[in-house]
This record gives sequence, structure tokens and C-alpha cells, in this order.
Amino acid sequence: MADLVIGVEEDPEKQDLESFWSILREHNEAQAGPANHRKLFILLRDDAGNIVGGLNGETYWGWLYVANLALSRSLRNQGLGKKLLEQAEVEAVNRGCKFAYLDTFSFQALPFYEKQGYAVFGVLEDYPEGKKRYFLQKRLVAVGA
Repeated sequence: MADLVIGVEEDPEKQDLESFWSILREHNEAQAGPANHRKLFILLRDDAGNIVGGLNGETYWGWLYVANLALSRSLRNQGLGKKLLEQAEVEAVNRGCKFAYLDTFSFQALPFYEKQGYAVFGVLEDYPEGKKRYFLQKRLVAVGA
């Protein structure tokens, strides 16, 4: 076996990251088939074109993953978060997804996501200390179905 070196790298080069992800993709797709991975960004802009909120995530293996949903403080509690999430779900269904998942913290938006039909399937206690991290999922329904 060749000499191997294990090292911690906080900010690897782009080509090194691609090499790593390529190894992982090759294994995963051999086991589960093509992921059809696509990024998803839905941005909310004011009339001057400034970003005031949005949602980012990705779709793969028939699932939508919502990584982040954020709104400027002055725009919260006006139904905009619901609209962003609904648009992400519609796009996910258009991409062939049947399910969605996400996570949120106890100091963030658990009641909001539950109101949108997401159900908790897991909890990490003390993440961060004294708080909880919730994992939620939802079955998506095609428009008109």
C-alpha cells in the first residue's frame, strides 16, 4: 500500500472537494441509482432588487431537502415564508420529488413547519447546549392531485 497521509483541512481546494464528492457519488449511485441532484434557490427581492429573504436546498432521489429559509425581520409573520416553502415544494414535485425534509432548532421555526404539514421524525438534545435540533419530513402532493 502506498504511503497515505491523513490531514485536517479547513478550506480544501475546489478540485480536492470535487475528488472527494466524486468518490462518494460513485459509491452512492452504485447502491441507490442516479441521484439526479439539483440545487434549488428561491430568492425574495425588494423593488430595488435587494435580497430580503429566500430559501435554498436541493433535490435528489425523489426528495426535497430544505437547507435554509430566511426572511428579513421586518418581513416575518406576513405569509412570505409559507409562500417560499410552497414554491420550493411545487418545484420539487415538478422535478419528480414525492417527499421533503428539513431541520430547525428549538429557537427557530418548529411551529411554522408543523403548520405547513411537516412532522418531526427525530430530535437532537442539547444541540446547541440547552436547545434542540428537530428533523422533519413531509409527503409532497402534486398540484391537482
